[in-house]
Amino acid sequence: MNVDIKTLPAMRVACLRHTGPYNQINATFGKLGEVAGRAGLFQLKGAMMVALYHDDPEATPAAELRSDAGIVVPEDTKLPAGMTEQRIPAGTYACTMHIGPYERLGDTWMRFMGEWIPASGRRIGGGPSFELYLNDPRSTPPEQLKTEICVPIE
Repeated sequence: MNVDIKTLPAMRVACLRHTGPYNQINATFGKLGEVAGRAGLFQLKGAMMVALYHDDPEATPAAELRSDAGIVVPEDTKLPAGMTEQRIPAGTYACTMHIGPYERLGDTWMRFMGEWIPASGRRIGGGPSFELYLNDPRSTPPEQLKTEICVPIE
């Protein structure tokens, strides 16, 4: 597993909340596509789809897990009705690239959190972990989808 330690800038994210198993966030992304598409958010400079994960699935019951389907937006963007703002804090993150179908993201997360993080000697920091979706699933074959997984570290 290739992992890069990166210093990332703060990001403002327009979000829709998902509560429940992390692997069921896709329905919330469907709603996000409708709301953000109508509002023109995908055409904004720097717009990028992101999923934010707020809870430890090892310690939180699946039905109570909190995550957000979102889109990175500029500071001056007015958020559409029904969307909330979340912030990804600037800081140091361990990041790895998942290439392939979204359905296999869980495997990459398990290796990253279960193997790499413990072996790295690093501790998980404050703030959400997140996935940045680097290409468009509507026009990219599933085996070529690129998702960057980032975890705040100390």
